[in-house]
Amino acid sequence: MIKIKRALLSVSDKTGIVELAKNLQKYGCEIISTGGTKKVLEDAGIEVIEISKITGNPEAFGGRMKTISFNIESALLFDREKDKKEATALKIEPIDMVVCNLYPFAKVKEQNADFEILIENIDIGGPTMLRAAAKNFKYVATITNTNDYAQIIAELNENEGAISYETRKNLMRKTFNHTADYDALIATTMDEFSEIRSLRFHFTDGKKLRYGENSHQEGFFYREIFSQNSLSEMEILHGKELSFNNIADIQSAIDAVKNLENFAVAVVKHNNSCGLASGKSQRKVFEMAWNGDPISAFGSILAFNKKVDLETVEFLCLNDENKQNRKFVEVIVAPDFSTDALAYLQFHKNLRVIKFDPQKSKVQKDVKFLNGAILVQDTDEELYSKMDCVTNRKIEIEKQKKLIEFGLIAVRMVKSNSIIIVRELADGTFQQIGMGAGQPNRLISTKLAIEKAKENFANEYEGKDLEKYFKGQFAKCFLISDAFFPFADNVEIAAESGIKTIVQPGGSMRDKSVIRKCNELDVTMIFTGLRHFKH
Repeated sequence: MIKIKRALLSVSDKTGIVELAKNLQKYGCEIISTGGTKKVLEDAGIEVIEISKITGNPEAFGGRMKTISFNIESALLFDREKDKKEATALKIEPIDMVVCNLYPFAKVKEQNADFEILIENIDIGGPTMLRAAAKNFKYVATITNTNDYAQIIAELNENEGAISYETRKNLMRKTFNHTADYDALIATTMDEFSEIRSLRFHFTDGKKLRYGENSHQEGFFYREIFSQNSLSEMEILHGKELSFNNIADIQSAIDAVKNLENFAVAVVKHNNSCGLASGKSQRKVFEMAWNGDPISAFGSILAFNKKVDLETVEFLCLNDENKQNRKFVEVIVAPDFSTDALAYLQFHKNLRVIKFDPQKSKVQKDVKFLNGAILVQDTDEELYSKMDCVTNRKIEIEKQKKLIEFGLIAVRMVKSNSIIIVRELADGTFQQIGMGAGQPNRLISTKLAIEKAKENFANEYEGKDLEKYFKGQFAKCFLISDAFFPFADNVEIAAESGIKTIVQPGGSMRDKSVIRKCNELDVTMIFTGLRHFKH
């Protein structure tokens, strides 16, 4: 334990500083301070020593020089045992605590300040003091975050003005992270002004997972230090530990439903939305999403965009006496769950029930780490740049706009080359009814999507003329492609199944031949102007 006898307080953010100073002073601590901090403390009736009395020099150059001095840095850095005699000879009195949160460079940058103002908000003396104190944490406590004041005050009161070694060590760690982040932001900002692109990342609170994608790989889950609404903050309400693959699929699932307005449900397997639906009834939407691929839904990740009620989750039949009727899923994530819905889900002891609002998923950048390199791009948020009907056969685009938008949201959540088939039911529910994903040949994806849709139509049809039902249903469906059709063969296969409307970005050198084939087969084609590859 180290008694805090002298403390140096110099902060840009004055939040809580008076309370901290009063608690220090209560145990006989001398307070040294500078400029604005000194004034705030004195106005609160706290006796303060002007820093110039320690440095032997006045504040100078508009405040650029205040704390940097032999006396200050020595008071922080000297070894209290090994250097004691030398410090006494040099008349250096130890400083036991530094409280400093640096000039607000980040805040000023967010306000789009010009270059000169940014330069003036680069703190020099603060980082110097913090690094000196942190290096000597064996004897000195460093505080950079106002959120730590409460804990420090509690410890001061518990130990009559003393701070433990473990606390000082923890504060040291935080301090070096703080100065590193501060310098990283300044460095990347200066690069921006020089039109040089650079990136620095800081992820913390790493949690070891059971393993990575496969059992022979180690896996970890980190939180980005300054991220708001990080996925790492999701609340596990029930179930066993999340796996590496679970977490990756959760992100894909919440991204699939976050931009849908009505009740929406995504069924994700291996990072693809194998089922997606949206509409006015949560239970109906859940059923339609599940029925988009009921076989692949086994062991899937489910995401809901609104609070989940009991009627909805009863579709899983978790307590059915016939175990064959029970639907097995790995994870359910939603903004919230009703009390009875949560109680019902707890019938399955291993089912992970996660509370996280998809609306909080505001990923700005898509990042891929490579061998000694990194790829960074904006996330794919824009659905289309136009909606042009380019064929002789027309539809009223405005009336079908919501279905097209649903299809575009669906297709961008599926690995390319991707083909999605969607439909609107009589009650206004939108459903993904067929999907072909991850194929190097778009024609195969188209065939897979059509076959899956046929399988689902067959499951729902109770009549005798199945082929007629196929044609009737496909005629109501829209086929959505994530990229342009390089050849007309996709159109031929789609038309043969009965599909009458195709949505694709366009942009191929063979667009004219593709449009010509649509006209020959009486198929509507809409160009959106934007592709949605997902690799």
